[in-house]
Formats: sequence, C-alpha cells, structure tokens
Amino acid sequence: MNAKEYLSQAFKIDNDINSKLEQVAALRELAIKATSTISDMPGSPNRNIHKMEDAIVKLTDLEAELNADINELASLKVDITHVIKKVDSRQERNVLEKRYLCYETWEQISVDMGYSIQHTFRIHDQGLQKVDEILKHESSCDRMRVT
Repeated sequence: MNAKEYLSQAFKIDNDINSKLEQVAALRELAIKATSTISDMPGSPNRNIHKMEDAIVKLTDLEAELNADINELASLKVDITHVIKKVDSRQERNVLEKRYLCYETWEQISVDMGYSIQHTFRIHDQGLQKVDEILKHESSCDRMRVT
C-alpha cells in the first residue's frame, strides 16, 4: 500500500459512516411508520405483523456496524496523525493534514495556505514521498521485530 492509499483510507471510511447514518435515519422513519394504526377496520390476515420488530432489529444491527466503523475511523486517524507528524516539513504536514484528516478540497487548501494549486500539489507530492519512506521504514522495523 502506497502513501496515498494509506492516507485515503480515512476518507473512505468516513463516506461509509455517512452512508450508514443516512440508512439509520431511513430505518428510524420506517420504524415510526410501522407502528400500528388504531381503527375499527379489521386488519388483513396476510399483513406482516412483525414489520416494526424487523425494522428495529435492522436498525440495531446497522447502528452496531456504524459504531464499529466510527471506532475504526478514530483509530485510523490517530495512526495517520502519528505518521504525518513524522514528516519534517511543516508545509507538507499542513497540506497532508488538511487533505487527509480534514478532507479539504485542493482549492480550500491553496487559499488557506496562500499558494497556487500547482504549488500545493508539489508540496503534497513531496509529503507523500516522505510518508512512503516513513511507511517503508516502519514496515521494515515491524518485520525485524517479528523475526
């Protein structure tokens, strides 16, 4: 896994979390709609009498997945932060943090830092090269500890 793939993991998990949050909201709405309506009319014998229970079970399962994703994201962000902090250039660290931890667009980063987008890309590329070196070094150190 190269530096960009490693750093981009958090963004992908964050997107998964946002998608699951939308699903949870939809399931909550469904659970509310599934409550029985009181009327004098007899109910259909073929209707699903466990509709609300099913919605609540699905909601609970999805919330458990969501919590697991949130924990994974928090842990990954801590790891990514530790790696980025090892980059010696403050400019490179700032660009990497803004892009991969704050999910800012290139335009936002350029404006915030007062650079052209091209210069921001150059700083980003230099930072990625250093993160690649850090990851390779840590990977080789881990292999030496295991053997």
